[in-house]
Amino acid sequence: MLNDKKIAILGAGNMGDALVSGLVGSKSCAPKNIICTDVRQSKLDEIKSTYKVRTTGNNLKAVTEADIVIYAVKPQILATVLIETAPKLDTSKLVISIAAGVPLAAMETCVKKDLRLIRVMPNIAAAVKEAATAIAAGAHATQEDIKLAMEIFNSIGKCIFLKENDLMDATTGLSGSGPAYIFLIVDALADAGVKVGLSRQDSLFLAAQTVLGAAKLLMETQEHPGQLKDKVTSPGGTAIAGLATLESGGLRTTLINAVEAATNRSKELGAMMVQNFCDANSHNSD
Repeated sequence: MLNDKKIAILGAGNMGDALVSGLVGSKSCAPKNIICTDVRQSKLDEIKSTYKVRTTGNNLKAVTEADIVIYAVKPQILATVLIETAPKLDTSKLVISIAAGVPLAAMETCVKKDLRLIRVMPNIAAAVKEAATAIAAGAHATQEDIKLAMEIFNSIGKCIFLKENDLMDATTGLSGSGPAYIFLIVDALADAGVKVGLSRQDSLFLAAQTVLGAAKLLMETQEHPGQLKDKVTSPGGTAIAGLATLESGGLRTTLINAVEAATNRSKELGAMMVQNFCDANSHNSD
């Protein structure tokens, strides 16, 4: 579906770079149909050299040529870039935002027009094409728009579609922030390995590979994690001794509370972002 679409990616940072790599590497989109923008010429030169895509420092030029516009800029400057490019935005283009904490309604208010909007929440694992990504659609987005967005972001991992936009904060708390929780867990497991006699290098490798293998087993078998846990846990064995310690330490409750705290913080930051958009819109009107 993407083969005949021209895609503009505004912002060639980590996520923009990952998107280009995914789209070109999966052959979902020809390099000649991708145009990237960034304020750093050195980054544009690097992306052009690596992926053979087109680049420009002019956001308006990129948006004008595109069928799909992906805003991969920081949330703090999204309003500015939206206002800058608004003259070239209309319902003939699919507009996708990956800016965390910026509701779709705030974007429409900012540009003062109806748009085919999609909001996306990927995570840092996009860098290795294993992102967990949630997608939500605005009122004017079509089923084809959703399919296009899913195809784009499946090139850097796996996607789910959320029917309710207000679940984006929950997604941010779980999968958006989730890699940080896993990094902490792996770091702690590696420390534990060192404590019981393993070298730091071996311990870190075993911890990371164990997390990777467990996740892959869960995804491929589609079994409930409780069932897989039971398969590892024999009566009076080592796994149940370790699990009992984790339960007594409150690991399960702590992880639940962490996701809830991150979700609530996402809501707070979203409210602040809406206010920033209103301020930017007011300033633009003046």
